[in-house]
Amino acid sequence: MSRLFLVRHGETESGSTLRYWGQSDVKLSTLGLSQAERLCNRLVTEKFDAIYTSNLRRASVTAEIIAARHQLDIVNCAELNEVNFGKVEGLTFDEVSRFYPEVAKTWVSRSLSLEFPDGENFEMFNSRVSKFLSRLDKHTPEETILIVAHAGPLRLLVCYLLGLDLRHWRQFRLDLASLSIIETYSQQAILSQLNDVSHLE
Repeated sequence: MSRLFLVRHGETESGSTLRYWGQSDVKLSTLGLSQAERLCNRLVTEKFDAIYTSNLRRASVTAEIIAARHQLDIVNCAELNEVNFGKVEGLTFDEVSRFYPEVAKTWVSRSLSLEFPDGENFEMFNSRVSKFLSRLDKHTPEETILIVAHAGPLRLLVCYLLGLDLRHWRQFRLDLASLSIIETYSQQAILSQLNDVSHLE
């Protein structure tokens, strides 16, 4: 059995957690740094065999804080970067609805034809994230892997690993600094923990 620990990065200093920052390289806020420390304390007794993170600072710094208690190098993966929202970057959903009503309509319908102006469409995003799976294939079944990324890529990975239709990718709630755990077996994967934020209490 292999165990995959999926961690979403902490809060950013971008001014609002309601804004879509995508590939904008915003930093962790003071609270976000504290959340990463709490994740570190939560995971200190785990024995990880590999740590992967997105290239974006809010995820990579979260990973670095956790990794400080483990003797492991971090592998940066562009495949784990958040979706490129293009012109939607930095906007709230209300602003997207006002400025790009067709995008908002497609977004709400959970259609896989979703496309962000001057950014990625779902097919591009999905193709990029799915390439990360080849990295996991290189690990033995007994290994434990930590993946620190963003809500979008992590949701897709959950779908892939559990064998779910990708139409469900936005139906998982993954809060900031949350922990989810998937146990993989030869024939199936089991979601044993989802969106756990008890370490932040």
